[in-house]
Amino acid sequence: MKELLKKLRKYEIQIRKAINSQMQGDFHSIFKGSGLEFDDVRTYQYGDDIRTIDWNVSAKGHGTFVKTFKEEKEQTIFFILDVSGSQEIGDTGKQKVDIGKEICGVLALSAAKEGSQVGMVCYSDQKERYVKPAKGPKHAYEIIHNIVNLKPQSAKTDLSKAILFTLNTLKRRSVMIFISDFIDEGYFHNLKGMARKHDVVAIRITDKRETGLPKLGIVPVFDKESKKTVWVNTSFGNFRSQVKKNYEENEKELTLFAKRHQINFVSIDTNEDYVPKLLKLFKVRNKSLKSV
Repeated sequence: MKELLKKLRKYEIQIRKAINSQMQGDFHSIFKGSGLEFDDVRTYQYGDDIRTIDWNVSAKGHGTFVKTFKEEKEQTIFFILDVSGSQEIGDTGKQKVDIGKEICGVLALSAAKEGSQVGMVCYSDQKERYVKPAKGPKHAYEIIHNIVNLKPQSAKTDLSKAILFTLNTLKRRSVMIFISDFIDEGYFHNLKGMARKHDVVAIRITDKRETGLPKLGIVPVFDKESKKTVWVNTSFGNFRSQVKKNYEENEKELTLFAKRHQINFVSIDTNEDYVPKLLKLFKVRNKSLKSV
């Protein structure tokens, strides 16, 4: 636990230093949210988020107007962390679930130091752990303690249920940081609903083992969610290419969905340094939300 905290603090400091130097004081919050408190209206400008258009004012015939907002003093950052069996892929200590926990810990520390309320739910196909949003570094460390010591009761995945739990729990508009491999079906409808009500950031965790299957002939494959072993012929026909194709199609579908519904999306592999990608994500968010 001490080693993990040391690592998370180092990453958190690294992120803050990079933000301060790259943004040159223009970036007052790495979690800058959109539309948390109505302020005024102004004329629509190219590039504005269409979700901010005030249709009642625009209908008066004097042009198109958008709502402008100011951030509330107590912004809520809420993490949805997928802890299902499909996350247990990767090298020891660098499985998808490990990287997801690290990212959640780093961002929780950053959010707490900014004065935001921070909360979290760990989900499989059921609620595994819930931490109510609260303020302060001590609360961030409580979140880290919870995710480090968590032993999920179920290995199955149900992202729709995770989203519904969050929607029913948080009524006030918040920044939702969803960390998962997003390997599931039928959750787009609920995710769309979440994106309408909240500011959503989707962080997809991947591992090369999921697409880079070697030719090993007939091998046993253990499904951690169903707890069953099946035998597959990795050398037969186009088995490996089909697996890769399905994976790439799933990624493309998720990327397009995120873009369509104004969801900030980033994909991170277990064997890469995730800090640069997080920095790029924050930079994009700041640029796109600056006019809001």
